[in-house]
Amino acid sequence: MPNNYNIISWNINGLRASLNKGFLELLLAQKFDIICVQETKVSPDKIPREIKNLPVYHTCFVSAERKGYSGVGVFSKEKPLSVITEIGIEKFDREGRFLRVDYRDFILMNIYFPNGKASQERLNYKMAFYSVFQDYVNALKEEGKKLVICGDVNTAHKEIDLARPKENEGISGFLPEERAWIDEFLAAGYLDTFRMFNPEGGNYSWWSVRTRARERNVGWRLDYFFVSLNLKKNVKAASILSEIIGSDHCPVGLKLEF
Repeated sequence: MPNNYNIISWNINGLRASLNKGFLELLLAQKFDIICVQETKVSPDKIPREIKNLPVYHTCFVSAERKGYSGVGVFSKEKPLSVITEIGIEKFDREGRFLRVDYRDFILMNIYFPNGKASQERLNYKMAFYSVFQDYVNALKEEGKKLVICGDVNTAHKEIDLARPKENEGISGFLPEERAWIDEFLAAGYLDTFRMFNPEGGNYSWWSVRTRARERNVGWRLDYFFVSLNLKKNVKAASILSEIIGSDHCPVGLKLEF
């Protein structure tokens, strides 16, 4: 019998805040086999009890040292074979951005990539994280591992991945060096799963709250599912779930069959 995985990835912009916006109801609907979340903004001792004690999902979280900042988590119906919470470099690990969950059929990495808008220092940090992350996954790929990589990448890849490319050419999130990293990453043997099925523009996963941009669909595609080439035949669908609200991001989805 084939194993089917219905997975979503979502920057929820605060785990506790999301509970007031229907996140728990989404979980309990049991529609998804794995839910990856970014920007949980919660330390391990502050994770709500109703999340820790879910009857359906195994949970694992990584938190930042700084309170109310960053953080990632995975809710999984299948019990993982192993969980790794560090990429191995202290300046990245203390921000709680990396979570690797190994399953029988693939390795899942849920990543909250840095944002480079605040300063040149943060842009440098972001580009360094990109480089270290690529070295990490390339080493696994060379071993023949099957890799699923998801998260808020904080970069729109092509002009069709944001509503106003010309106005944002000099803004972090659409800088040439950031976009070039995605080019390099894909060329190293990975697939942007959404683009396997949908070549069209106008599909975004983040909108500015301040300008009510979601109502006008003036957005950016910042959230991705990538897979290694050896999983191409297993990818059955990829989507942007813009109908799900509760954050300035919406979830993105991936369906796999083994």
